[in-house]
Amino acid sequence: MAVPLLRKGGRMADGPVWALGLMSGTSMDGVDAALIRTDGDTVTAVGPSVMESYDEGFRDKLRAILGARQGTPEIEAVERELTLRHADAVRALLALASIPMSEVAVIGFHGQTIAHDPAKRFTWQIGDGDLLACETGLPVVCDFRSADVAAGGEGAPFAPAYHQAIMMGQAKPAVVLNLGGVGNVTWMDDDALPIAFDTGPGNALIDDWLMTEAGIAFDEGGKIASAGKVVPDVLARLLDHPYFDRLPPKSLDRNDFSADAVSNLSLEDGAATLAAFTVESVAKAPYPKPPVSVFVTGGGRKNATLMRGLSERLGVPVLPIEEAGYDGDALEAQAFAFLAVRHLRGLPTSFPSTTAVPAPICGGKLCHPPQDMQRPSEGKPAKNQSAA
Repeated sequence: MAVPLLRKGGRMADGPVWALGLMSGTSMDGVDAALIRTDGDTVTAVGPSVMESYDEGFRDKLRAILGARQGTPEIEAVERELTLRHADAVRALLALASIPMSEVAVIGFHGQTIAHDPAKRFTWQIGDGDLLACETGLPVVCDFRSADVAAGGEGAPFAPAYHQAIMMGQAKPAVVLNLGGVGNVTWMDDDALPIAFDTGPGNALIDDWLMTEAGIAFDEGGKIASAGKVVPDVLARLLDHPYFDRLPPKSLDRNDFSADAVSNLSLEDGAATLAAFTVESVAKAPYPKPPVSVFVTGGGRKNATLMRGLSERLGVPVLPIEEAGYDGDALEAQAFAFLAVRHLRGLPTSFPSTTAVPAPICGGKLCHPPQDMQRPSEGKPAKNQSAA
């Protein structure tokens, strides 16, 4: 059995509640919304999930403000639009679910990362928690990463506590690999706290390359990469990056790597070489002990070229997270629902072994809806649920 995650002041968790998580990742393709029932330590039920896609115009707005400075009118307008789109996702999910609104205790709202520089103790996710609380009539926990970074942590990855909860029944050591825009892993063993870090690029460089060269959003099924050849000297240049010399815990910003090295290659060879870069960055990851299995979540699990390359390089079963009974499209949103409940109960959301924060820390900020606000689709005021 895995070591229980540390509790603030030794406090025991209360009973399970329904929580709703929202995630807009570095791929900037849309909002994932998911419901789980949890006490912040275990997951007792998994509800439905939805994905509300961004149109290309809104993706362009998000790309245009990556790395921008805070406080500009343009960013405030995009932040408001982003928040309203998240509210739409909440409404869509609750319309689908058979769970009464009154049973949903909290929303976990990640927001959209615009800049992440833990060396300067700075991370920035846009998304207005107060506006979302007003729009939905539900308490919202947001800004999960800032406290970790301010305390000296990397501010990422943040899903390991959830990964440990859902992997309790799997043979160990086991790894959950998230292949979103950036790749990150959670390594778990019996009688140990999870270890987590960003491995390198996930899908972001492949997506950027295909969009720039051919106006294609992503490599569906890895078909373009499978039609190309890996160029070894270009791959070697990509791997010659100081990030790979650092020991974990460590984290990345989406823009820490670029596809410039493949600029003279064909579309197919560029995609193949960038896919190999993602595979090699995972294979080079310094695990304490080799895993017996790797469960993959995020969009990368649908890329057959990546999955085949990972299986060949790692020499262990590399499986989509669905093989463990979970939806890989919803997992990150579920994680932030889980973390929101941990916040409500004063439990740590990040740990020295996952973000290099000096001590376990309970991150996030709680935003309440107005006291007299009617919850959507219910004829009664929203309750103050800060204690769940």
